[in-house]
Amino acid sequence: MRGIVPSLNTPFGADGAIDEAAVARLTERSIASGAVGLLIIAVAGEQASLSRAEKDRVVRTVVETAAGRIPVVASVTSPDVAESEALARLAREAKADGVCCQVPSGLSGAGLARAFARIAAAGPDLLMIQDLDWAGPGLPVAEIVSLFEALPGFRCLKVESVPAGPKYTSVLEATGGRLHVSGGWAVMQMPDALARGVHAFMPTTMDTIYVAIYSAWRRGDTEAARALFERLLPIVAFSNQHIDVSIRFFKRLRQAEGLFATDLCRVPKALDPVQDSECGRMIKRALDLQARVVDGTIWKELGHA
Repeated sequence: MRGIVPSLNTPFGADGAIDEAAVARLTERSIASGAVGLLIIAVAGEQASLSRAEKDRVVRTVVETAAGRIPVVASVTSPDVAESEALARLAREAKADGVCCQVPSGLSGAGLARAFARIAAAGPDLLMIQDLDWAGPGLPVAEIVSLFEALPGFRCLKVESVPAGPKYTSVLEATGGRLHVSGGWAVMQMPDALARGVHAFMPTTMDTIYVAIYSAWRRGDTEAARALFERLLPIVAFSNQHIDVSIRFFKRLRQAEGLFATDLCRVPKALDPVQDSECGRMIKRALDLQARVVDGTIWKELGHA
């Protein structure tokens, strides 16, 4: 998974139930955009609001729709390690390619290793650890290395700590580049991460734009990648002001794209009138930028035809 691995929103119908047809449409669109993997029912997917049965339906729908074309990683994060273990088992039964789990609160050292060992044993072969700390450094690098050496299934790390950049470098150097490292919430620093050799990025939408940035950088056209990223940055700055804003904005964008029937959310707070107005402006900007990336006119505008 070297490239863009979207962390997908969970679509709901007007009745509040999961819209499985929209889940399938979203999966197809993500694959068509050039995504190299999918992360599902994670924070962006409002995992805390989903029942175990709902999570199972989403995983099965995505896996069946993807049909082996790209890997599918299901989040199994829960405050209860036993529940994470049960969700990992469901993911394996649904034939997901891997599971992702946040670092359980209050655990470290041997206790943390035992918890992840249980989750890894219950799930598919691949374990991704989500190092999420909204305001701090997250899991110590030494502990990450220890887990990497102790758990054969632990092959991917999603870094979402502050600051992310130096941590990317420290983890990659400490594991000799053998641990797959991806960036999530810190996508606003995407050029910094690309320069550090991060393997993948996990935005929620605008896959086509992110794929274009990543591809330009990988082929050596770093200035084109930076120029396109700078066109995207105002949208990301708006969406990333808070996770609630992010989920609401991206669901509205998916609705505007015709993928979701509604922008219904279960968890996030509503936008206030000023945010709501800005949200509309940023959606128009995102749709326009995506269209120009698809038809190739953006490169002429940026002087990289």
